[in-house]
Amino acid sequence: MAGGVALYATNVYLTTSLLPNAVSDIGGEELYSWTMTVFLVASVISSMLVSRSLARFGARASYSAGFLGFAAGTVVAAASPTMVVMLVGRGLQGLAAGLLAGLGFAVVRTVLPAHLWQRAIALMSAMWGVGNVIGPVVGGFFAQLGLWRGAFVLLAAISLALVALTFRALPSRGGEDSAADPVPWISLALLTSTAAAVSVASIVDGVAMVVLLGVAALTAAAFIVYERSAPDSVLPAMTYSGRSPLRWIYLSIIVLAVVSTVETFIPLFGQRIGGLSPLAAGFLGAAISWGWTIASIWSSGVDTDRMRRVVRVAGPIVLGGGLGVYALLQLADPSGPVIAGWYIALLVAGCGIGMAMAHWFTAGMRVSTDDAEATQASAGLNTSQLIANAFGSALAGVLVSLGGDDIVSSARILGFGFAAIALLAVVVAFREFAAARAWRSEKVDA
Repeated sequence: MAGGVALYATNVYLTTSLLPNAVSDIGGEELYSWTMTVFLVASVISSMLVSRSLARFGARASYSAGFLGFAAGTVVAAASPTMVVMLVGRGLQGLAAGLLAGLGFAVVRTVLPAHLWQRAIALMSAMWGVGNVIGPVVGGFFAQLGLWRGAFVLLAAISLALVALTFRALPSRGGEDSAADPVPWISLALLTSTAAAVSVASIVDGVAMVVLLGVAALTAAAFIVYERSAPDSVLPAMTYSGRSPLRWIYLSIIVLAVVSTVETFIPLFGQRIGGLSPLAAGFLGAAISWGWTIASIWSSGVDTDRMRRVVRVAGPIVLGGGLGVYALLQLADPSGPVIAGWYIALLVAGCGIGMAMAHWFTAGMRVSTDDAEATQASAGLNTSQLIANAFGSALAGVLVSLGGDDIVSSARILGFGFAAIALLAVVVAFREFAAARAWRSEKVDA
């Protein structure tokens, strides 16, 4: 189960580390952001299939299909002669990775005794930290040797080894008693259309870009309208009911997760602007994630409602400030101290995400005292983050394209643009505070 999450996390940071070298080899720089968008959109879709897969095939078969699918997609990516073929491989990877990431948290209750659940969940969560370190190291190492395809081959081999472990460790049946949840295909189609429109907007100019962004806005609005009355929805019905603060909690998570996708382009900027080696650029790209991890651990000790609110407001401010400083430090032929400033600014930005995100997730879990409502709200937390990651990577591509051929301008536009988006989370936080007070009063009166 930890291996599935580790593959997902390692693949994310490994790909961002070696992608600049892959683009230099096979071309397709205009599709740079698509490599992450395609992966994440596919992950969102397959994450909706977890319960259905378990109910129909069981834990062993579901995990085996996930690992084999991931290996197949990774082999396609490794052998890709063009960026279009690379995107096909990334899509296959995403479908498998979304399934693997969701299976662990769904299967743990059925294959382990209750006293091991917390330890198992902690182990799976820790795999993101492992991916933060291993991904840049492996990706940067292979890229520095000029063997970027070898990093994908290694991931495929690990996937196949995990298939063997799956047959040894997991039961053939999943132990699921309930019927599979319906798949919200219409909502997923609208989400996919929105992300696709933003992605295509990143490779066109002028009127076409404006039109596509308008189409994205319309499909996003259609998604919200449809979700409010849909029999099968991506987010729980509570999101759209009455004065529930859940919509603002999800929106805060979405804003923070969108901004976190800035790390997709950081290794590219590190190599092109700072002349960093692939390995050093990979670590630069992981600086945000390290800050995220550090601040998540630090802020876990905050245990009063007042301080939780303070942290949720301060996080976006720290995030926006860190990205603003990073953007200001984007200079042609930067000196050593300037490059060091990049690392520090990105680490600080990551701290802003970590300190706020941890407490928004907790707020989502505590939004209702009803067990059924709380379970639905908690399930939507990961879904909203996955959706935001898909949109964020597409939006990052649009902002970078605005810089044209000037890579320094692209880096500045992306940094300042995402810093401004981060500060929107401050406004959203205060809206959530007001909604939460009204929600509590409404419950007391009821």
